Formats: sequence, C-alpha cells, structure tokens
Amino acid sequence: MIIDTHHHFYAPVYQNAWLDWEDARRLPHYPSQRSWSPAKSVEEMDENNISLAVLSLASTPGLWFDSGRQAAINMARICNEYGAAMVRDHPGRFGLFAALPMVDIDATLTEVEYAFDVLKADGVGLQTNYGDRWPGDPAFRPVFEELNRRKALVYFHPLVPTCCANINIGAFPAVIEVPHDTSRAIVSLLLSGTFAQYRNIRWLFSHGGGTVPVLAARMEYFFNLRPDKQSFAPDGVMRELQRLYYDTANAAGSASMAAISKLFPISQIVFGSDFPYLPIDAQIDQLESAGFSSEQLQAIEFKNATALLNKTVSGVAG
Repeated sequence: MIIDTHHHFYAPVYQNAWLDWEDARRLPHYPSQRSWSPAKSVEEMDENNISLAVLSLASTPGLWFDSGRQAAINMARICNEYGAAMVRDHPGRFGLFAALPMVDIDATLTEVEYAFDVLKADGVGLQTNYGDRWPGDPAFRPVFEELNRRKALVYFHPLVPTCCANINIGAFPAVIEVPHDTSRAIVSLLLSGTFAQYRNIRWLFSHGGGTVPVLAARMEYFFNLRPDKQSFAPDGVMRELQRLYYDTANAAGSASMAAISKLFPISQIVFGSDFPYLPIDAQIDQLESAGFSSEQLQAIEFKNATALLNKTVSGVAG
C-alpha cells in the first residue's frame, strides 16, 4: 500500500474561480486541472495501489483570487466543506488538510476550530506566502500558537510570490519560483523562532523541501554567525531542518532523492504525487528507481505517513 500526502482537489467554486482568474490574465490552464473530479482521483488511486490520499489545495494563486479578505474567508470554508464531503463519501480513502484564509487572524482561528472540531481534518494546509508576508511574520503567531496547542500537522504548499511572478527568464514562473518559495517559508519559520517555539506542531513541506537540500550547508554556515542563533536553533540549524517532514512530489528523481535522503532521515520523508499535475505512476516509478532498499521504500511510501497521520491511516491499515 502507498499513502499519498500530496493530492490536490478542487471544489467546483474554487475550480471555476481559478480558471476565470487565469483566463483574465491569458494564462494557460493545466488540462488535468480543468478535467479533475473526485472520480478521477479514486480511479488514479486504484490503478496505482494508493490506499489513502490526503487532500489539499494547490495554492496558486491563493484563496482570494484578488477578490478581497471576505472572499478568502468564504472560499476556505467552501473548499473545506467540499473536501470533508469527499472524505465522508469515500470512507477510508481520503484525509484532509483544511485550508486556512490567513488574511484575517480571527477568521483563521475560527476556521481552525471548525476544521478540527467539526470536519475532523487531519491537519491544515497553508501557503508558503500570503502576498507580502511569509509564515514567520509575527502577525501569524496566534495561529501557530493555537495549532501548537492542538499538536496539529501543518502542511505547506508553495506558490509564486507577488514579488517575483514577472521575472522573465524564459521559464514558466512555477518552475523556478515555486521551489524557492518553499525555502523562503522554511527560512522564515526557522529564523523567526517559530520552529523552536512551537515544538508540538508537526511540519510537512512539499517537493522535497524545495531548494533546501542544496542550500542547507550554506544556510547553516551563515545562520551560525548570528548572535541570536540559540533562540531559533538551540540544537543547531541542521537539526532544526531534520525535524521537519518532506514529501517526494515532483522531487522523486534519483538526483533529487539522493540529496534529500543524504540531508534528512528516511523517517522524515513521505510519498507525495502532486496529482493531478503529475501522474501518480510516474512519481512511483521514479521513487522506486532511486536506489532505496525495500525497507526504505516501505517507510517512505507508507510507514512514515502512518506515523504522521496516525488516526486516519491506522483505520485504513486495520
């Protein structure tokens, strides 16, 4: 069995808003984005021996679609209700990372309560940035305090930040900026002391941690020079990075996995497909050709996620 911790879904309202947003900017649609449905998720899972997939939003262009604060709050609730309905309609097949609006702290705390206490979400899914703010910003501390109190699983999905969307180097912005923004979010949470202060939170990052595996030694050297290092990395910078969890979505190739598994313990790596943007079978094939032992593969594909998602996954395994 395989557990997919990086599996996207689209409430119809969200899907239409996203397509309209891209049409207004003459941006191309991913064909799989337009054609996605719950049935397609289940079909793809069945074909690839995925026992359970955890649903989350792909966070570009964000919840608000340039429509303002209240629209983001409303969209988060719509998406969470839809995701929870998928969990109920397909018993044992789906988990849910509930979306949080984050543009309004009081509304976000209300959504945290609703997501866990009413919808019984497995965790929350956040964006790596919210306009001009990254997650270590002090404005978000009340949210992380509550998530820490609940010992929550917090999953991050990257998006292209507003600062860098128009950098034209001949590549679609997501190719370069998306993995870099995961690194920005991790550094923001590290240097702000968020990782060190909120030890009860379990942190999961997309795409193998973005560019962190390549930049980790550079980060460690320069961050060790800071006089406040004890406040944000009491056990050392590298140890803080090794406490986090990372999925394999779009990072399952042999070169990427060599860097990821050299830096992070196998116990911190979980399978992610990035469906529907990437076919699940291709991600499995890459991972299983990356040189891992059968024991390591079983840990990445199933056992580590079982520990991370205990309640939902133990129900499936039983």
